[in-house]
Amino acid sequence: MSKVAHSSDQRVSGRHGWTLPHVLVFPAVALGMWMIYHPWPTTGWVSTSVWIFATGYTLLSLSSCFHETTHQTFGGSRFLSIWVGRLIGTVFLIPYTVYRESHIRDHAYINTPSDWELWPYSDPNTSRGFRRVFVWFDLMLGMAAAPYIYGRIFFHRDSPLTSKQIRRTIWMEYAFIAVTWGLFLLTLDHFHVLRTTHSQWAMALFVMTTLQTGRKLTEHLGMVSFDPILGTRTVVGRNWLTRWTTYLQFDIFVHGPHHRHPRLHHGQLKDKMREYVDNHHDVAVPVFGSYWKATVNMLPHMWRNPGVGVNLGAAMPGKKSVANDADTGARLAA
Repeated sequence: MSKVAHSSDQRVSGRHGWTLPHVLVFPAVALGMWMIYHPWPTTGWVSTSVWIFATGYTLLSLSSCFHETTHQTFGGSRFLSIWVGRLIGTVFLIPYTVYRESHIRDHAYINTPSDWELWPYSDPNTSRGFRRVFVWFDLMLGMAAAPYIYGRIFFHRDSPLTSKQIRRTIWMEYAFIAVTWGLFLLTLDHFHVLRTTHSQWAMALFVMTTLQTGRKLTEHLGMVSFDPILGTRTVVGRNWLTRWTTYLQFDIFVHGPHHRHPRLHHGQLKDKMREYVDNHHDVAVPVFGSYWKATVNMLPHMWRNPGVGVNLGAAMPGKKSVANDADTGARLAA
């Protein structure tokens, strides 16, 4: 067992709510999509490229907002979190309930075979060769990989989602996504703008999904421990750029403390990380001063052995070493 014990407290209280930069992500995404179609100050490739990257980054912030809604802490409102999450999930082709159920298990069973969100890296039934190929598919074609990875928890024959109510909700969310995207594409085609904008929008989505998958891999790939602090890479920025980008992403870069205290307000995660480090001087805590350093630490695992936990030699966890699904879900939803 690691020297930093796995905390049973998943309900650390803290202030919730939002701040203006986080709320502005919604009009920022809309502005970015518009500017891709009407680039400013020129219509040249430089302006277009800048707007494509900017839009991709705002979409990344939107995905971080999506993550915030799964913990139902967005705006301090469970109702608002659910419906904002469903709208964002529609954009990313991932039903809110699918994402939430998968993410709950990522917190309960981090790096274990029961961590559906980290498939195939957490699954000992996948070969190293398969994972070496899949990790590049995951990174380069995340818009296809992410809906597949998250959808597995619903469509897989061994799905843990046995509740008829939950499955009915997910079917309705999938239907809403299909209808919404169908109407959206038909509208674009009707006004003859689909063919003139699809390549730029596709590139913005490519930027977003590559950054998002890169973040996921940097935080998890190559980590052996099942402990939320020792089993994730945490970034506590030492320069203004890392601190600012961390803030725009709801401090999700401070990943270890978030895994241990999933409902703690993101603004308090850095203090928690400093507290852990100060209290465990004898433990090599995987905390980095910049995201670049964390990424460099992760990169060799992309071709050496893209895996976590058991796939890196950890002992198969026993039934008592992870939380109960229903109990964990209740704590996260409370």
